[in-house]
Amino acid sequence: MLASPVVLSTALITILILIVYLTTTILVSRLRYRHHIAAPATTGHADFERAFRVQMNTLEHLPVVLPVMWLTAIFFSPFPLAAPLLGVVWIIGRALYINGYMKAAEKRGPGFGLCGVAEILLLLLALIGVVMTWAAVA
Repeated sequence: MLASPVVLSTALITILILIVYLTTTILVSRLRYRHHIAAPATTGHADFERAFRVQMNTLEHLPVVLPVMWLTAIFFSPFPLAAPLLGVVWIIGRALYINGYMKAAEKRGPGFGLCGVAEILLLLLALIGVVMTWAAVA
């Protein structure tokens, strides 16, 4: 089970998602330094404020995307690679979100929407997979 393609690909996507988050953390740190914004301040230069919101929003979505991606990987067997593929969609959406938001807050919508679609689909597939598994063992 631990070496299955689904588990390995979902693990790789998990690492990539965490790299995306780490990248937002580095961006905030760099802009904090560049614009002389000492911690714990969360306001200052507009570039810093946008980067801070990008980081916080990404952090807010990690407790959603990671568990539902793993639950989908474990329990949704009709399409085994759904979890890692939707994880890739989430990463692409997050990249679009970061790029758009850093240009102007109003440009974050398409990336945010793509992440939302991936999260909702993962949640639905996880729920379907758990219910199907439960029915099979009951």
